[in-house]
Order: sequence, then structure tokens, then C-alpha cells
Amino acid sequence: MANSLLSTSTAATTFIIVLLSLFLAGKSQTFSTSLPRTALPRGKQNLTHLHFFFHDVVGGPNATAIRVAAAPITNTSATGFGAVIMMDNLLTVGPEPNSTRVGRAQGMYASADLNDMSFMMVQNYVFDEERYNGSTLSILGRNPILSPLREFPVVGGSGVFRFARGYAEAQTYFLNATNGDAIVEYNVYVLHY
Repeated sequence: MANSLLSTSTAATTFIIVLLSLFLAGKSQTFSTSLPRTALPRGKQNLTHLHFFFHDVVGGPNATAIRVAAAPITNTSATGFGAVIMMDNLLTVGPEPNSTRVGRAQGMYASADLNDMSFMMVQNYVFDEERYNGSTLSILGRNPILSPLREFPVVGGSGVFRFARGYAEAQTYFLNATNGDAIVEYNVYVLHY
């Protein structure tokens, strides 16, 4: 009987210790913490203007934008509603594909309007140009592709563009009406530290 009581007492003590350690461990971790302003990067914010061309190649053996999903009405919709396209598009200094490369536009766009040709854009500009090598800008917004000038918000960035915010303006430079390939000129204005 003494062994049984001792075993029960040891099990209860072990249970209490484990429960207490879980309780204390849970208390020591927090989801968020307010940081003082001094934790922000020092110095003034920079305003950077980037100018480049976006090459959206949807046709042929070297396509860089490929449809990966469609809705039941995509093929009968006048706007291709529901089509989702993944992309890894070239960004260059000039409109020619063999112009100096500055990076890639990686992400997706989807036909998101039943009545007008408009895409929902979710993309990262991944720069490999010397000064911005490894830095990114994140774009999210509506792209009414038939409008002469479109504007998208810059919602973030990394590397040189950490804490980035701003906007991108896009205008179609070239559109192949037969296969949908396009070259789009971008002017991006970004505030960052």
C-alpha cells in the first residue's frame, strides 16, 4: 500500500510540475509587443523612382505567364473571368527583351471582373540589378488592362526597400492581339528607409 501511495504521489507531483511548466511557458510567449520609435531605422526616408519594362509572354514555348486555374465560366466569359495566371516575367531597362535585365516580376494575376477586362495583380518585383540585387517590391491591386494608364499600390518590400510604400504606374507599350503577349512600361515611386 505504501508503494501505491508513493507511486500515486510521484505521478501527481510530476503532473503538477508539467502543468505548471506549460502554464509558465505559455505566459512567457507573447503574440505582439509594442516597440519604441527608436526601433525604427534611423535617418530620413528615401524616395526612389524606378523605370522598367515588364515582358508578359503568354504564348509559345518560352511562355513566362501560364494559366494554372479557371472557373467553370472562364471560357465563355467575355472577360475570361476566373482565369488565374502564374508569372515569372522579365523586367528590363528598355522595351526590347534583350535590353539590360533588372529583375523578374513573380506572382500571379487573375481575371476578376465580369464586365470589364480587369485583373487582380499580386506580384513581387525581384530585382537583380547591382544596386538593388536581392531586394523586392510587393504590388497588390486592380489592373484595368484596357485603360491607358493604371495605378497599383506598393504594399511592401525587402532588402533596400524594407518598409516600402508607394505606387506603380503602368501603361501598355506593346500588345500582340493574336496571342496576348504584352510589354508594359512601369514607373514606380517608392518611399523606403
